[in-house]
Amino acid sequence: MADAPWLSMLLALPLVGALTTACVRRAPWAQRLALASAGLTLLCSLCIVALFDSGDDGFQFVEQAAWIPGLNVSYLVGVDGLSVLFLPATALLFTAAIVAGWRSQGNAEAAGVAPGVHFALLFVLEAATLGVFCALDSLLFFFCWESTLAPIYFLVSLWGRGAGRQSAAVRYFLVMLAGGVPLLFGLLAAAFGQGGAGAPVFDLPSLLATPLPEAVQMLVFLLLLVGFGVKVPLVSLHTWLPSIALGAPAAVTALLVGLKLGAYGLIRFAIPLAPLAARELHWLLAGLGTLAMLYGSVAALAQSNLRGVLAYASLAHVGLVLLGLASFSVSALQGALLQLLNFSLAAGGGFLILSFLQRRSGSTDAAQLGQLFGRWPLLSAFFLLFGLAGIGLPGTSGFPGELLIIVAALHDHTGAGLAALFATVVGAAAFLAPYRAAFFGSGSASAKAQSESDPLADLLPRELAIALVFAALVLIVGVYPMPWLELLRPAAEAWVAGLAGL
Repeated sequence: MADAPWLSMLLALPLVGALTTACVRRAPWAQRLALASAGLTLLCSLCIVALFDSGDDGFQFVEQAAWIPGLNVSYLVGVDGLSVLFLPATALLFTAAIVAGWRSQGNAEAAGVAPGVHFALLFVLEAATLGVFCALDSLLFFFCWESTLAPIYFLVSLWGRGAGRQSAAVRYFLVMLAGGVPLLFGLLAAAFGQGGAGAPVFDLPSLLATPLPEAVQMLVFLLLLVGFGVKVPLVSLHTWLPSIALGAPAAVTALLVGLKLGAYGLIRFAIPLAPLAARELHWLLAGLGTLAMLYGSVAALAQSNLRGVLAYASLAHVGLVLLGLASFSVSALQGALLQLLNFSLAAGGGFLILSFLQRRSGSTDAAQLGQLFGRWPLLSAFFLLFGLAGIGLPGTSGFPGELLIIVAALHDHTGAGLAALFATVVGAAAFLAPYRAAFFGSGSASAKAQSESDPLADLLPRELAIALVFAALVLIVGVYPMPWLELLRPAAEAWVAGLAGL
């Protein structure tokens, strides 16, 4: 079983789903086909985790085939302890987004777009995202990275909310396209960085086995930091975030915020390929992380729209991940990875709940809502749980990773660690104040129910199923994080040892 091409099957299933749903004109059939394809992808990802050898710190399920022989580029995929958990997290989040978006046709139907196109675009995005986590060839990684842009553009522009959806889609596309330029140059600099007349090296294991010259490392690290920083996002490179948070469908925002591809890129490529430069510039990583934490927390405090609150809170939390990476320790890396996985559960689940709220009330602005807890207690309780997980409440999935990072930061970057503690308090206030106003306050105008069936209906069965799965994972990881930490440990130790040995 372990010898089967699991990763190729995992990448193929969403593409097959895209082909089968793209031309379907009847919404019920498109929904059933989409759910079946998403379920199979999730099942395949769970099989990979079940077959994964947690004691092996190397890459597993490796598959390789010639792709562009003239440039020494190959189809090379594999996963290790740093990436394997992102596969089911991605598949689960896309499955939930597909279920949550069953009735979200809106602008696209008015433009004559077939209902299946919405699901087809989600599947293309899912295949590209899974490819980012599986790719071990730097150009294959870049291909998958750039392949996420087109589906996001159409999903936001056709299924977004409000008059600003078109400009939000264009801004996101152009900013990410611009960020791809330094990313590509950085990957090419790493491939050609050894000098000599030999062929360029694009496969990651070979690049890690042969360190780059120190001068090349500095160039590679800075280019990759900017390229990945656009999607992290780093402060000053985050200008796409507010418009996307408010203009994109909430389910799509859950994917963008819940899957931090930029932070993963730093872990997988930027720091391992340029460890000397990363260590020399540890102050830059810590400074950028601290700035993101403080700015994101304060900006979230100034938001009245619940979607804006979650978006800026995610900016603060990814700053905490950067601070953890700046420590270059096993525990800090474990904490950073747990935080990234927590984004999928807490931020992803929160935005999905907001999509249910938007469908019922027509708004997610706390100033226009009020007294929602009495009307929809289940929806209100689940959103509270995901919000508390986002701020790292003990017993939720956000706490173990946050604790590991802060302890490491206080040891290695004391000032930044203290700033992280302050930002955590501000972030808690930024969530609790608008939550109280929206769900317990009177509001300037009562939310008008626009439920699919009953104006007073709480979560529908399919919505409740999504919320229960995410809530269960939030509590399981929060109460008993040991299995996840142990699965991450061998690869984390190898990652840190690789940096220390260069």
